[in-house]
Amino acid sequence: MELDREGQRKKIERFIQKMPSLSTTVGKVLEICSRTDASPNELNKVISLDPVLTGQVLKLINSAYYSLMSKVTSLTRAITMLGMNTVKNMALSTAIINSVAGVNKSKALPTAKFWAHSIGVGVSAKLLGVASGVSVQGREEFFIAGMLHDLGKIPFGDEYIHVLLSARQEQRPLVEVERELLGIDHQDVGRLIAAKWKLTGFMASCISCHHDISIAEDASREVPLGDADRAKVAIISLANMLINIHEIGYAGDPFPEYRNAEMLLELSGLDWSDLAAISGQVEEEIQKAQIFLQV
Repeated sequence: MELDREGQRKKIERFIQKMPSLSTTVGKVLEICSRTDASPNELNKVISLDPVLTGQVLKLINSAYYSLMSKVTSLTRAITMLGMNTVKNMALSTAIINSVAGVNKSKALPTAKFWAHSIGVGVSAKLLGVASGVSVQGREEFFIAGMLHDLGKIPFGDEYIHVLLSARQEQRPLVEVERELLGIDHQDVGRLIAAKWKLTGFMASCISCHHDISIAEDASREVPLGDADRAKVAIISLANMLINIHEIGYAGDPFPEYRNAEMLLELSGLDWSDLAAISGQVEEEIQKAQIFLQV
């Protein structure tokens, strides 16, 4: 089927323009956490002024996902226990999920299966991050980046069904078929969304170049990624491949990109045994992480 490439691009751009911006509170949270001299007290003051966000953070910290021994009722204590970076990622992920939850999903990607895939990638990315030696404070960022990596697929309409069918029938990578039929791929769309929401660094790079790490650019600065960030994005790509292998959820790409596997393993410093080692933990962790869709 011949698709109107220019019309599709304009339709996607209009969709993104109409997407709600992140709240002022979340914007301030991101601003505070980007400063090296920021204090937990500053973060506490900003979040505490937003009762909904405060409730969401406390609900998350008291969920099975964190498996704490005792209930946390104080936002101050939550920030102290989890660290500013984790709380920032909580605020960001809940805001983004709530922003896209109300949009009209196309028939191409069923919502439940799409988020099952997304959470699976987030969980796998976090486990692979642990295997690669990521600090306790940094692991949550891998989960959030993995969970949000396919945001660029959300604005595609029902026409996307034809792209998915072509990719399956021809057994080709989805991004290749997207570029051919639509003139834009979900990484390009993800870059537009990241720009709208002012996402930067590792998070933006995962959304905009998880299939093209070898030529990847930092979406926030439009410069080549450094080795450290490239290794991080490689972990997200490996997590995506692993979830496709296990057929957890569905995000439209049934063919794991084995052709890039060795490159991704080399970039990340991992090997096949690391992927095999986490496979048994993924399902259990996915169940715990469902809380992120319930806040």
